[in-house]
Parts: sequence; C-alpha cells; structure tokens
Amino acid sequence: MLNQNQTPLIAALTACTTNPHAPFYTPGHKRGRGIAQPLADLLGQAVFGADLTELGNLDNLFAPQGAILQAQQLAAEAFGAKQTWFLVNGSTCGIEAAILATCGTGDKIILPRNVHSSAIAGLILSGAMPIFLNPEYDAVLDIAHSITPEAVQAALQQHPDAKAVLVVYPTYYGVCGDLKAIAQITHAYNIPLLVDEAHGAHFAFHPDLPTPALAAGADLTVQSSHKTLAAMTQASMLHLQGNRIDSDGSANTFSERINKALQLVQSTSPSYILLASLDAARQQMALEGKQLMSRTLELAELARSKISQIPRLSVVDMPKSPTSGFVALDRTRLTVTVSGLGLTGFAAEEILDAELGVTAEFASLQHLTFIISLGNTPADIEKLIQGFITLGQINLPPAAKTKSIFWDNIFRLGNYVQISPREAFFTPTETLPLEKTRDRICAEIVCPYPPGIPVLMPGELISQGAIEYLQQIVATGGFITGCQDLSLSSLRVLRSSE
Repeated sequence: MLNQNQTPLIAALTACTTNPHAPFYTPGHKRGRGIAQPLADLLGQAVFGADLTELGNLDNLFAPQGAILQAQQLAAEAFGAKQTWFLVNGSTCGIEAAILATCGTGDKIILPRNVHSSAIAGLILSGAMPIFLNPEYDAVLDIAHSITPEAVQAALQQHPDAKAVLVVYPTYYGVCGDLKAIAQITHAYNIPLLVDEAHGAHFAFHPDLPTPALAAGADLTVQSSHKTLAAMTQASMLHLQGNRIDSDGSANTFSERINKALQLVQSTSPSYILLASLDAARQQMALEGKQLMSRTLELAELARSKISQIPRLSVVDMPKSPTSGFVALDRTRLTVTVSGLGLTGFAAEEILDAELGVTAEFASLQHLTFIISLGNTPADIEKLIQGFITLGQINLPPAAKTKSIFWDNIFRLGNYVQISPREAFFTPTETLPLEKTRDRICAEIVCPYPPGIPVLMPGELISQGAIEYLQQIVATGGFITGCQDLSLSSLRVLRSSE
C-alpha cells in the first residue's frame, strides 16, 4: 500500500517555486514577472510561479522517473489500475491514444454510434474502420442509452477480426449499460475493451455509485478528472489493467503501445499546473472520497426529489424494468424533462441562465442536464430548485412536444459509413448547399455541442434524416460545431468523380 497522503508533484512544484534563481527557460513570463497585469489581476500572481517547464526536479511526462511517476503510481492504486497515465490534453487525447494503440489502417473497431467526437478523431488518426452499433433508444425519454451485450455479441460474430470494442460508460445522461457482460463477451474474443468513462471518474469512491469500469472488467478506461472531481479543466487520466499482447504477434505490450500513442497526441510542453491538480484530486479522493461522494449524493437526491414534485416537470430515473442498455444510473447526474412546460431544453436553459442565475451543463430538445459534484453547495441546490419552481410558474402558451428525429430514425437505419473516416478526411472535397448534400459522402465532423456526439462524420453518407435533424437543432436554439459553416447552410462533401 502506498501512502495516499503524499502529493509528490505538488511537493516538487513547491520546491521549485521557492528556489530563488535567475530563470532562462520557458515560459517567457519567467515565473509570472512578465505576465500582463489584467491576467495577474484576474488570477493572482502565485499561480504563475508554478507555471514551469520540465526542470530537473519536475520529471518528464513522456519518460517519468521521479515526481510524475510517483504521482501516477499513487493514482493507479487509488483508482484500481495496474498503470495510470496523466493527461494534459483532456480525455480527448486518451481516447485517441486508446484507438491508436489497438488499431491500424483498415483494422475494425466496434463502438456505439453515439460516441464522442474524440473517438472519430481517433478513427481518422489511426485509419481504423468503425463497426458502429446503434445504442438502445428510449422513445419515451427520447434519449439513447448504452449499446447492449447482445449487440456486441452479434457484431463480434459477424466481425471476429475486430481489434477492440469501445463503450461509452456512463453516457452524458449518467446512464450505464451492462459493462460486465460486454467485458466477458469481448474477452472471449481475446481483444481489449476500451471505455470512455469521461464522466465516471468518481465511481470508484462510493458503493452507491455505478461500478467503475475497471472493476467491471475494462482493459482501459479514460476519465475526465476535471468533470466530476476537483482537477483543473483539461486534466484527465488513462487507466490500464491487464497486459494484453496485440493479436499480430508484436512483442510490444499494450502498455508500450499506449506510451507511444500518447507521445503523438499529448503536448510536449505539458502544464505542471494541470498535472499538479491531478495529484491533488487523487489525494483528495483517496483520503476523503467516500465522505465527499456521500454529501454529493445527498445533495443530488434532494434536488431530484424536490424538482420531480414540480408540476409538468420530471427527472430521468432508473426504469421500473431495467434493460441491458440501462442497468445503473449515476445519481449525481440530474436530467430534467422540461417539455411539459411547452419549452425546449434550449429555451429553458436560456431562461434559467439569463434570468434565474442557474447554469446547466447542457440542453437537448426536451431536457436539461446538470452535473452535481463535490464542489456544489446546499445553496447551489436551493437555487436550482427555486429556479425550476419559478420556471414552472411562467405562464407559457401551450406548445407541441418537440421530439428529436435523430435517435428514433437515423440510428435505426444502419451503418452509413462508406469509406474509412481517415480516407474521407484526406480525400479532395467540395462545398455544397445543405439541400444538395443528400446521399453524398460527408467530409467533416458535424456535431451539436455539448454533448459532442457527431451527427455526421467523414466517410458517412448524408441522409435526409440527418439533414432534417441538424436543421431542427439549429431552429430550436442548438449550437453546431466541427463543420466549416456553423450556420449550416452548406456542408463539405467528398468531391464528385463526375
């Protein structure tokens, strides 16, 4: 057992910041002395003293032997991993590295169609060919959940040469599928199970939270420590267990391939402030995690109970009859259905934020989703409850319930990928008016954000349903990212050979 009281990175940074010397190394602000005054006024001077480069005592992220190695070893023990890597480019680089470490050009990877855009980036970088599975769709809630073990089993039977399976666990709404069953099926084919656990970094620290991905059998999981723990934005971790060897007979272990992949997608000038925040967040959870999560769950249950009693509102909860796509719910994630008020989620979000001082994590057509974490206070919860009470009292004209046309129609039509995302990314393109792109192959990522789930991606055939859904998102107040024309009047497609 390691001493989880330690914070080796913070100790090393403290020693460096208190050591008087003349700095002739990056960054150019020289320990804060050159920082512009408006930024110093905003953040204070002390933080810049810790904004250092790879000095001798601070170790090296790509070849750790000292403070970073010790901090990563402490994190591995705290989160139940064999090996942990700190990430300073967010979970995005972890997902990209996981795909790069398991797939090469033309290799197949099985994954849900409601993956984050980072997985699409991983497909482009690796040249892998996606075998997309449709997530289980809840028509009542108008929400897609997890892929099911049955879908994974069928896909592996059809594609036994797949190199990996990737699962989103939990979804942005806090829904968890049957990861244990998926792990057993995946391992029967002797391939790794990769998990996008960006929103589940807190799962390991309380028995009333869903089973952590590693405990459920995942070989690799990527967690956004900044999303639900107390790390700084962009600070994440990649955890590995087991030691699977690539099926091509390569002598490189999975761990070695992760190391190589991370060198491609992480900055060579990592922020030690971000790294130190990971060290601190790990220590905090290792020592106080259960207590902090108990308090967080109590606050979340209070919000869930009070808001569910407000007329015309409901909250997403465990179904009376759980399915293999919905076996657990992260109860610190609160999703409120507002369509009963005659509002879209986008309109409700704007009212709560601009007029009532309550800011949601993200909005969708029918829902608002809130992350309740260890940083929230009883005053926050009271303001959230009062905000919904006030919202429910607004005298609104009746409106028809707005239902997404995407999940219910598009995902049921099958796999539209025509060529690999990488091939499409590097193929010559042309820009056409949106109405003329039907049945053309998309050349860019088109993604409502948040939650960052692409509607279209390079290599995918553009359907009429996709066009209509994107138009619906824009018309109801949503925001589209990734594409060249954010107004969505045009799209880039592969250039026609005619």
